[in-house]
Amino acid sequence: MLEQPVTLHRAPRGEVPPAGAQRWRVDEVHALFDLPFPELLHRAQSVHRENFDPTMIEFATLLSIKTGGCPEDCSYCPQAARYDTGVEASKLMEPAEVLQAAQRAKDAGATRFCMGAAWRSPKDRDVEKVAELVATVKSLGLETCATLGMLDEGHAQTLRTAGLDYYNHNLDSAPDFYGDIITTRDYQDRLDTLERVRGAGVKVCCGGIVGMGESRLQRAGLIAQLANLDPYPESVPINNLVRVAGTPLAEQAPLDPFEFVRTIAVARITMPRARVRLSAGRQQMGDAVQALCFLAGANSIFYGDKLLTTGNPDTQADLDLLARLGLKAGQPEPVAAA
Repeated sequence: MLEQPVTLHRAPRGEVPPAGAQRWRVDEVHALFDLPFPELLHRAQSVHRENFDPTMIEFATLLSIKTGGCPEDCSYCPQAARYDTGVEASKLMEPAEVLQAAQRAKDAGATRFCMGAAWRSPKDRDVEKVAELVATVKSLGLETCATLGMLDEGHAQTLRTAGLDYYNHNLDSAPDFYGDIITTRDYQDRLDTLERVRGAGVKVCCGGIVGMGESRLQRAGLIAQLANLDPYPESVPINNLVRVAGTPLAEQAPLDPFEFVRTIAVARITMPRARVRLSAGRQQMGDAVQALCFLAGANSIFYGDKLLTTGNPDTQADLDLLARLGLKAGQPEPVAAA
């Protein structure tokens, strides 16, 4: 039986509910997925326009600062040491290297710089080193984000003191599908890390991956879990599975692209003031599907030719696409509530 978050209240139609108000049951989210496609996109675009400039897209760049060698068994991940994917483990990058990469990202138009390290859970000394990297990137005036795995007590505060703006820690899936994808950590482990991040005053970047063989009901379960976090994440990356040879999901059938667009739209409706990021898998989507995602309420993309270890559209292709659509790069901020 799919776990269903508790519904406390729902804001009247047209009003912006308070961030984090627990209000979405799984069956309600599932009903949104089941709407006729034009109706769903109309609702999502209406919510988007009530809360954001619909022509503004955030550019975020993701850099792998420590690649491979992860002891976990996430079925989608080419950085897991147990899978033969051709990814070679590397040590943590030096501050000068990260500074150069961040400067290139800023020069190319990125406003947020995300650093990812393939750890299950970093040690105190690892966090201290990443804190130095955060301060280095922050000196350029960029928003900073890190994804390092599970955090112990005090780690988030150390990163916040260094200037970290966002911490990424995805839920990945609905609770009842999670054990089919990962066995080396529990769902509650992820929730505990998110609680520590919130407690340290760091903004939350948290989303999931679709196309891993889950049902539509389970996709609804993922969105309900995200929407019912208190508060819901400021940044919500929606990833379309990138099938990597050597991982257990390498032969997984591709998700219908319209189902991916539906997921973006439902995320926008249920988390109206979040930045919804069109994340991994863009390279396989094509321009038309990406345009539908923007219409459905996506207002953030990962920008650059690589996402940790997998490919991404090159920067000029993204700039060309935005120009063709009449969209502009910037930092989307929620409009003031009436």
